[in-house]
Amino acid sequence: MAQLSYREAVSAAIAQEMRRDESVVFLGEDIAAAGGVFKTTEGLLEEFGPLRVRDTPISEQAILGAAAGAAMTGLRPIAEIMFSDFFAVCWDIVVNQIAKTRFMSDGQCSFPLVIRSANGGGARFGAQHSQSVENWAMAVPGLKVVAPSNAADVKGLLAASIRDPDPVLFFEQKSMYGIKSDVPDGEHVVPLGQAAVAREGSDVTIVALAAMVPRALKAAETLQSEHNISAEVIDVRSLVPLDTTTIFSSVTKTGRLLTVEENPRLCGWGAEVSSLVAEELFWDLDSPIVRVTTPHIPLPSADTLEDAVMPSPARIIENVLQMAD
Repeated sequence: MAQLSYREAVSAAIAQEMRRDESVVFLGEDIAAAGGVFKTTEGLLEEFGPLRVRDTPISEQAILGAAAGAAMTGLRPIAEIMFSDFFAVCWDIVVNQIAKTRFMSDGQCSFPLVIRSANGGGARFGAQHSQSVENWAMAVPGLKVVAPSNAADVKGLLAASIRDPDPVLFFEQKSMYGIKSDVPDGEHVVPLGQAAVAREGSDVTIVALAAMVPRALKAAETLQSEHNISAEVIDVRSLVPLDTTTIFSSVTKTGRLLTVEENPRLCGWGAEVSSLVAEELFWDLDSPIVRVTTPHIPLPSADTLEDAVMPSPARIIENVLQMAD
């Protein structure tokens, strides 16, 4: 095991797959000479050269247009959109071309394309650079959607995404880039569509994603030590495909479900999970399903305000206690 930061795991995964497969290429703004604006791609240009690691102009449409063409003609491109907010600039290419080409070509064109992006709040970048947009992508048929919560999963899930024959949107939670954790040595691949049981429990199921997973784990520790409530924490990891088997198994055991979403409340991914659980496991539930979310507002940049609106361990604990009453 090696101790890697979340950001170091990004470059480790890309390097692993570029060494393995010469058809993997990487393009984006400032990803080569500068090593990425978040320093997630340092060393790649030096190892793989400018033909495979290419800086682009400041144009999200150009980046994804080039990546889409590369994928259709036999390469396995990785494209970086610097902030996930900027998907709004190139969403037509993602939604109407990348997501649909394999279907509309009757499978004649495969689309092995990964689009990486820094996502979410917690870094004080304000409303236009802090959005959590997994729910945008989840709503589009033809896209796979992945959001890791730790460095090991960054490496393993990104490797699996690069090997996947379909387009994958890979969301990296920017406030976690500096957090270190153990990462397996050597080749490491984590299959898409498999949630992880981050903590076992028996009284309530807490389903979380990306930066909300460590917050859910912190809340679970306090619930156990101070309230004798055993919380099971499920790290979704992949929204599409979604591992309902692991979620359903946990809720069947605990009888209670709480989702923790960084998304704004309206149409967040937790609403879909809640709907599925209500449809399939209604008679197994011992209390109403609860969602802890960010309010349906633009995210503020002031640190106290941003902290106040994003889900916190304290809000998770408060809601679990109300469920247990």
